[in-house]
Amino acid sequence: MEQPQIVIRDLEVRYGPLHAVRGLSLTVGRGEVFGMLGPNGAGKSSTLACITGLVSPGAGQVTVAGHDVGAAPATVKALLGVQLQRSTLFAELTTLELVGLYAALYDRYPSRGEALALLRRFGLGEKAGVRPRKLSGGQQQRLALALALVNDPQVVLLDEPTSALDPQARRAVWREVRRLRDEGRTVLLTTHHMDEAEELCDRVAIIDEGRLLALGAPAELVARHAPPLSPREAGRRSPNLEDVFLALTGRTLSVTETIADEDAAWLAGAA
Repeated sequence: MEQPQIVIRDLEVRYGPLHAVRGLSLTVGRGEVFGMLGPNGAGKSSTLACITGLVSPGAGQVTVAGHDVGAAPATVKALLGVQLQRSTLFAELTTLELVGLYAALYDRYPSRGEALALLRRFGLGEKAGVRPRKLSGGQQQRLALALALVNDPQVVLLDEPTSALDPQARRAVWREVRRLRDEGRTVLLTTHHMDEAEELCDRVAIIDEGRLLALGAPAELVARHAPPLSPREAGRRSPNLEDVFLALTGRTLSVTETIADEDAAWLAGAA
């Protein structure tokens, strides 16, 4: 693994009686696409919130590029680009104006040409004068990705980046994730799509109830943890990461659930 870009040590997060993260430790290497997988309420969103500084852990430490998130939040903020699963954008601003606004939050002031170049990168050059509500779901997701890059971040956090997208829009996001890695950026993403994790991620961590269950490359986890297939299944497919997920968590997969208790708790705390 390349030099660690994100280091999480013995992380503990509580919201009253809810113990969202329980002693979680993991590292994410420089230039790596790292997937964090788990059922709703597993602690994924709370972990991301600790990396961004939105939530202060009860115990443990998070560092980004060697900087402690708690001790140097402004420094870490400048290194991060963040796309949340649920993004609320200023309804009366155009996509071009949004790029300028988000960049200003990082004390950056791109020229019109630079802002347009960022939009063109995500296939939104012709939508520069359009307000977000007039964009399709896939275009809104690509706009969120563009806004996550306004500060030229070293580390990009993506929370369910392809949730509810059609196959074409989903593949467009996949191409951008690969491009981020090719540029040398570190990407940490959460997803409920196991095929997405297998396709994009160099390594994945499967967590449940705030604890790390398994860590490694997708193929390694399949070889190590996938249960034997029935003779009927073995005749038509090979074991995959979804088999591992189900075996380790004992849960079914769902991408249509409402916000879990853990997600609601940290959102309320950050408000």
